[in-house]
Parts: sequence; structure tokens; C-alpha cells
Amino acid sequence: MSDPGIAVNVKWVANALRGDRFEEIWLPAAEAVLDYGATGWAFFRAKDGLLDFSQWAFVPTKEHFESYWYSDEIGEARAEAVGLYQVPILPTYHLIAGMGSLAPETADAAEG
Repeated sequence: MSDPGIAVNVKWVANALRGDRFEEIWLPAAEAVLDYGATGWAFFRAKDGLLDFSQWAFVPTKEHFESYWYSDEIGEARAEAVGLYQVPILPTYHLIAGMGSLAPETADAAEG
């Protein structure tokens, strides 16, 4: 079985009345992890309250994520978002014990 790599989570809390602007600025930055070797990414926003965000990156190694996180590009994005989120922000690293998804056509068949 091949090594699935690691999952990295960054929890963000937007400042009051700043959630929409934070999402606008950070969504492209979250997706940019693909340019640094990630195999997948996700950026979630809490439905209740709309101020809690969870950024996920699926990377082969911690070093892949760190090359993204400490890059000039992401440093500039954090600088642009200053004042929109609460600090500190700390990535947490997780071993992937299992993961899966349904292809859209499989999900449609299951509903029908």
C-alpha cells in the first residue's frame, strides 16, 4: 500500500464583519498549495456564525506544506489579510488513517 502522505489543518477565525473579505482573499491562497506539491486541498467555512474557517492540505511530506506556508506568495497573502483574522494561526499535521469519496455519478446512482 502506498503512503497517503499527511493532512495539514489550519484553523482560521475571522474577525467580526470580516468573514466575506477574508474568504475572498484567502480562497486563492488556500488553492495555491497545489503549486507546492499538494495532492488536494479544501477550504471550509462554518455555516453557523460564518467566522470559523478550516483549511486542509493533503501533501506528501511536512516539507511540501512548509515550502508553501513559508513562501513569499503566501506570506504576501497573509500580509494582505492582516486585520481580517485572529492570531495565532498554527498548522497541525495529521497522519491519514483513511480517506475516501464518491464519484459524482456514483452518488447520483445511490440517490436514484
